[in-house]
Amino acid sequence: MKADLLQPDPRQWISSSVIASVEDEYVAQLRAGGYHSNTVRVYLACVAHFAKWVTEAGLGLMLINEAAQQQFLDQHLPSCTCRPPVRKLRHELRVAIRHLLGVLRAQGQIPLAEQKDHVSCELAYFDRHMRDVGGLADTTRQQRIQIVRRLLIEQFGDGEIVPEKLDPDHIRHFVLGQGRGWSAGAVRVAGGTVGCYLKFRNMLGDDVGKLLRAIPRAAHWRLAALPDVLSSAQIDAVLASFDDRLPSRRRAYAMVRCVADLGLRCSEVVKLRIEDIDWRNGIIRIARTKTHFTDSLPLPTATGTAIADYLRHERPQTKSRAIFVRHVAPYDVPIKEGVAKHAVIAAFARCGWHRTDPHVLRHSVASRLLRDGTPMKHIADILRHRSLDTSKIYTKIDLRRLSAVAMPWPGRA
Repeated sequence: MKADLLQPDPRQWISSSVIASVEDEYVAQLRAGGYHSNTVRVYLACVAHFAKWVTEAGLGLMLINEAAQQQFLDQHLPSCTCRPPVRKLRHELRVAIRHLLGVLRAQGQIPLAEQKDHVSCELAYFDRHMRDVGGLADTTRQQRIQIVRRLLIEQFGDGEIVPEKLDPDHIRHFVLGQGRGWSAGAVRVAGGTVGCYLKFRNMLGDDVGKLLRAIPRAAHWRLAALPDVLSSAQIDAVLASFDDRLPSRRRAYAMVRCVADLGLRCSEVVKLRIEDIDWRNGIIRIARTKTHFTDSLPLPTATGTAIADYLRHERPQTKSRAIFVRHVAPYDVPIKEGVAKHAVIAAFARCGWHRTDPHVLRHSVASRLLRDGTPMKHIADILRHRSLDTSKIYTKIDLRRLSAVAMPWPGRA
């Protein structure tokens, strides 16, 4: 097996290194992850290059970690004079070595990853609070983590986190985005995020009352803007833009149908599982992204047909129970929300549009339901809005009904 994967020189580089003991396990793990045999060969050759450098640098097994990986990529690779055959593509080497570190740690050959710094530990506690107590969606938590990380690093650097020592003036300047040119919307997001973090610390007993009072408030009129929607002809154009030449066409088409027909968020689409569809009764269950509840919706025939076509003819064999899975190894890892977003945005681009927000399809579902006479409460239930007021914004774009109650313009004949 080994002789088939590597040429003589790379074979010697591995066999004479401290990594030799985990080679078989490394190959087995890649194959178990569904990686193509050519990819396994490339990654093993990358590990051979890394093993050669490790031996020449005199590194013991206990010193093989992320720091060594970074030193290899940043210092050795740019000036590498290793003789052929040797792999030199940075992205291949980075991924191959990352797999190697995982195998070494799983085998107990090297220590676990180093303890996180003060900021990372603090953010981990805050993230668990937002998830378990606030029930916030993944994307919301990620956005807030990034904002709080900037605040804490600016104030404490690498030192210990003591929220009571935060400076009110610094809080005010940070939220206002001074020097960054933030809009009123960005100020509102930053203020809400900092307030969420300080309330979390207040719950833990920290005296942060003066800091909460220092957060500036940005003017905001909720639901004042009109939602952007697509016409029925435009939606048909989007759905007709999937031809047989597109890679992963059936997966992309089925995901876009879920958004366009059911008004699902992209984050909800990628979380759909095989058991969420009741094919006999035509029902699909949706796990809410912002709460811990599950909703059931009728499954339109066109949507169900698209999903079934993908499951039968394009979905790779995998142990994953997710409906939409990766089409490249490792197959058992669920796809990210960005894959669904890209499918929608790419469809917009094929129609010649410069739209970058998949949410317009969700707005279009609400607008279509309203035109068809669907009661507002039913629309709110279908879109899974927590407040009926959120759904009422679509009455602003129902021009046919608004014209029936509009008063004549003064002076008009």
